[in-house]
Amino acid sequence: MRVLIIEDETPAANRLEKMLLNLDSDLVVLNRLDSVESAVRYLISAEDGIDLIFMDIQLADGLSFDIFEQAAISAPVIFTTAFDQYTLKAFKVNSIDYLLKPIDENELEQALAKFRKLYQKKNSNYPEKLLKLVQEMNAARYKERLLIKRGQQLSYLKTGSVAYCFADGKLCYAVDFNGTKYLLESNLSQLEEQLHPGDFYRINRHLLVNIEAVKKVHTWLGGRLKIEVQPAALAETIVSRERVNGFKDWLGK
Repeated sequence: MRVLIIEDETPAANRLEKMLLNLDSDLVVLNRLDSVESAVRYLISAEDGIDLIFMDIQLADGLSFDIFEQAAISAPVIFTTAFDQYTLKAFKVNSIDYLLKPIDENELEQALAKFRKLYQKKNSNYPEKLLKLVQEMNAARYKERLLIKRGQQLSYLKTGSVAYCFADGKLCYAVDFNGTKYLLESNLSQLEEQLHPGDFYRINRHLLVNIEAVKKVHTWLGGRLKIEVQPAALAETIVSRERVNGFKDWLGK
């Protein structure tokens, strides 16, 4: 079995590879990739021969679902993630598995068994089914409202009203286009997966911005970028080096 691992956290990739080899000594890891960009580049140039792909959903430069829009994927995919906000049942009934981190070895073994059953059937319609699944998930998985806290009360904020979200220590806030700040229930990593990537982009560890809030972009030291948002943000607005290319692609869509 020839496996491709797409995972941006080295410890997680190491652990997954070790578990796979423990479960199947004949298994071969063809490559380990850590970003949407590198995965697209590899998949476009790679010859046929990938039997199975393990794909982390949240990568350094975006969500792995973006890979399907840029490269043809014919191999079955097992998704991995630290969060569970996705439509799990859709994957289960279509024999595509979805593993929560930290990955349990027994669940991994079951996922491999499910793959072997699918692979032996040589289902020629699998790539089309996989693409349809991803498209359906893309259409349904993004939030239209965010849960907010005001004292002892809970309310909501429409995502279209959010200019940006920022982390302040262990707390996370949303700021609307009027400059009003709201305390959120979710953290920034969760929001990155919950909000539509066409509208929102996480430029660094502390700030997730709405495209409508970006007013100016300046070149910065070390090949980075600095953005101006409206309303003005107290959080750092420098696009981290590893996210610059993804930010440019997002800005130019």
